[in-house]
Amino acid sequence: MASYRLGQAARVLGVSVDTIRRYADRGELKSTRTAGQQRLIDGVRLAKLAEKVEPEGFGEQVSSARNHMLGIVTRVVKDKVAAQVELRCGPYRVVSLLTRESVDALGLAPGVMAYAVVKATNVVVELATDVTPKQAEAE
Repeated sequence: MASYRLGQAARVLGVSVDTIRRYADRGELKSTRTAGQQRLIDGVRLAKLAEKVEPEGFGEQVSSARNHMLGIVTRVVKDKVAAQVELRCGPYRVVSLLTRESVDALGLAPGVMAYAVVKATNVVVELATDVTPKQAEAE
């Protein structure tokens, strides 16, 4: 499964890197270490925590109506044709209805980082290709 650097996890939750480090140190967020001792956060556990965490001073919205909000997928419900994808983007819970084919093609599942793109009344989900998950290296 996907793993993320502390800064990536902090960005998606709208909290500081120190807050993520404290969650990991207390055992509330599973982390592993790479061979270079970089700490990585498990994507599925990050998604579960994202449903509970309140962001720290997330700030005022400064972008236009065509927002690209980085988030983490917390839930996916699929049937034969359609799917519902829930993301936590900082302080926002965003739900999108899209085709099952799109969800499968994008590999959307809890723990995957993606963008919620809001335009008018539609929310489009895109993979966060600029935020590549890191797989934990064997020590």
